[in-house]
Amino acid sequence: MLPILTLILATIQSPADAEAISWQARSALAQKNYPRAEALAAEAYQYAQHLSIQKDPRLQTALGAAIEVHALALAMQGDRADAVSYLREQLKAYAATPIRARIQKNLNLLDLEGKRAPALVLTHMLGPSKAPLTAGKPVLLFFWAHWCADCKAEAPFLTQMPHDLVIIAPTQHYGYVGATENVPPAEEVKYIEQIRQQFYPNLPVPLSEENFKTYGASTTPTIVLIDRKGIVRLYHPGLMNPQELATLAAKL
Repeated sequence: MLPILTLILATIQSPADAEAISWQARSALAQKNYPRAEALAAEAYQYAQHLSIQKDPRLQTALGAAIEVHALALAMQGDRADAVSYLREQLKAYAATPIRARIQKNLNLLDLEGKRAPALVLTHMLGPSKAPLTAGKPVLLFFWAHWCADCKAEAPFLTQMPHDLVIIAPTQHYGYVGATENVPPAEEVKYIEQIRQQFYPNLPVPLSEENFKTYGASTTPTIVLIDRKGIVRLYHPGLMNPQELATLAAKL
């Protein structure tokens, strides 16, 4: 029988193959088959890292997933410090690429809770005209996207949070509206504002791609709870049980 890496190498002939291999790596990780997960991730990484990922979403998926799987496999096997170090190296290498936010997300999952919250960019605000005053108050950051059905589904529960909790709802440009691609920024902002008024009418909405990169919000919604001293107490990509979120917020 050929070694597993040789078998995998023979199957990767295109970006689509690399993407498929990276998803297999995630599946192996979920099954806690760490040797297979790392072997698959290594092969996807080896293929994708030498190609331009800027304009190929399949290569972005392949490389991002490969980095994610290797880091999480390390962490799940007790090598958390090595996983954090590896992600920092990869973040530096790919800081100017579309996978920056994904790498940052995984770094934040392992290393952000208990640390001071990164500052938000508040230069372009929708909703309340003034930047929110958060000093000495607990804060909930709710990262959302105008196309995100899960974000809209969770929006009503934001009104059930403790009354002294400051809620800020960052979003960003995506370059499209519905099925229309390459939409001018001004047109997309108008659409974002329509969605904000419908689902997040009373929330300050910073509009900045940098916030998403800094907080690794490659998944929407991404939920971050920050205590009165500015320390991150929860970092949660994806949907969250509203009652659990309210309970955690009340403890702040």
